Amino acid sequence: MIINNPEVVAELSALYSRYEKALVTNDVDTLVSMFWDAPQVMRFGAAENLYGPGELEAFRKSRPAANLARTVTRLDMVSFGRDFASITIEFERITGTDMVRGRQSQTWVRMPQGWRIVSAHVSILPAS
Repeated sequence: MIINNPEVVAELSALYSRYEKALVTNDVDTLVSMFWDAPQVMRFGAAENLYGPGELEAFRKSRPAANLARTVTRLDMVSFGRDFASITIEFERITGTDMVRGRQSQTWVRMPQGWRIVSAHVSILPAS
């Protein structure tokens, strides 16, 4: 098995850039399309546990579209073979007068229709 095949890493880098842009611009259709469309897909958020595409889409559609900008302070990507990968980030964003620090992890799998996120987790770190 090849770890971090350059072609796979390039594909995922482009996809992650697309995901990040969709996230901060609240492009719900793009965000929803990047997740696996199956009952087993899940996303644990800062305050919610979402199971299945319906819950993910409902969350995205109901989420306020303001103050979504963030700065990615660390991005790590590792691919295993041609069809499985993990992307993790650390980020900062300003909410009001506070700086919030958080982290995000995504598990990506190449499906017949292309790469999809099958599992994701977002959490906020305690204020320091």
